[in-house]
Amino acid sequence: MSKPVHVIGGGLAGSEAAWQLARAGQRVVLHEMRPERKTDAHQTDGLAELVCSNSFRSDDADNNAVGLLHEELRRCGSLIMRAADANKLPAGGALAVDRDAFSQAVQAAIEAEPLIEVARGEITGLPPQDWDSVIIATGPLTSPALAQSVLSLTGENSLAFFDAIAPIVYKDSIDMDKAWFQSRYDKVGPEGDGADYINCPLSREEYDAFIIALLEAEKTEFKEWEKNTPYFEGCLPIEVMAERGPMTLRFGPMKPVGLTDPRTGKRPNAVVQLRQDNALGTLYNLVGFQTKMKHAEQTRIFRMIPGLENAQFARLGGIHRNTFLNSPKLLDAQLRLKADPRLRFAGQVTGVEGYVESTAIGLLAGRMAAAERNGAALAAPPNTTALGALHAHITGGADTKSFQPMNVNFGLFPPLPDSVRRENRKKLMSERARAALAEWLGERQAAE
Repeated sequence: MSKPVHVIGGGLAGSEAAWQLARAGQRVVLHEMRPERKTDAHQTDGLAELVCSNSFRSDDADNNAVGLLHEELRRCGSLIMRAADANKLPAGGALAVDRDAFSQAVQAAIEAEPLIEVARGEITGLPPQDWDSVIIATGPLTSPALAQSVLSLTGENSLAFFDAIAPIVYKDSIDMDKAWFQSRYDKVGPEGDGADYINCPLSREEYDAFIIALLEAEKTEFKEWEKNTPYFEGCLPIEVMAERGPMTLRFGPMKPVGLTDPRTGKRPNAVVQLRQDNALGTLYNLVGFQTKMKHAEQTRIFRMIPGLENAQFARLGGIHRNTFLNSPKLLDAQLRLKADPRLRFAGQVTGVEGYVESTAIGLLAGRMAAAERNGAALAAPPNTTALGALHAHITGGADTKSFQPMNVNFGLFPPLPDSVRRENRKKLMSERARAALAEWLGERQAAE
């Protein structure tokens, strides 16, 4: 038999890459450094642990690019999407999952696959030369030794930013005499009923006092080498948003649109939404409330929110550093490092942002490595698909001088003719993507 493909990193991208390789009949060694070496964000040693949120975001395949990416991954036989669908929670129009059950499902599938060997231990430098095919899917928390080895090989400096983690509260500590259940615009999503979020209303006076408290709160101090690291716009801490102006949060995660307080029959001035975080419905996370405040300050300030005066926290917010490559400059169309083509990269380390996007690049890296083992190159999906648009962005579509992490969005897709009405464009882009994906997969696979 041929040598195994080595996949470094047991997160979503690495697990997906290993699964795709095994589905193609290739042997895989999946390397995960936990529990031998822990990270600042992970709490378990499970594969595919979710650390920032339990949401895969919108599941609307007709009008949302990430929802379309969900559909494409499902059609490609994604293990991550299979586990997500099997462990989904009510979350309006979003796809949210039970974190622990999701991770357990991925790990059970990987461990039951005879072609995959899970090896626990840190890879502390460049892989040995006899590893002729390697996928590095180490995510935002790549071990320093491996990161430095890769950077030395490329001659580049890494780009990095901070991701902040939102707090989680126990549901039974929320005062439901002040809070209520409702999805924005009463939207019904997968496994939901239109009342999937707990909403805590703030009056103008309460909102103003909350903003002042955020601005005055004691924050986590950064180390000297971290101080110039920028934030990714999609994961800004709430206190950083508050510094941009007193109304920023009211037009961001605390926007009241589409919500009605049943006690007044009116739209509140501002709202804090909490989303179910586990299948039992005992834990809820504060949506969009990533923070770098010190823990004591978080407890004090979040209890200023009506309905959370007596909140008990299962987890307080935190912060971690994210590292990624300048992929448009360093990677080829097969996701291989130009300086050493035996090394492929997948997941957030390539500069995609989000669980689903990381999974997508893991799937492509696994399929490309499997095709290479079989003596052929797998063409990337057309850039009219969500998979292809994301791949094209990180392998040449982005400006190498200003490359920053990117979520999938319709702005990455080739535009439709100007004659197409604006309100029809997303749906038509989705229809075009489905047809292109079917062609890429082949008629037999697309029909399965």
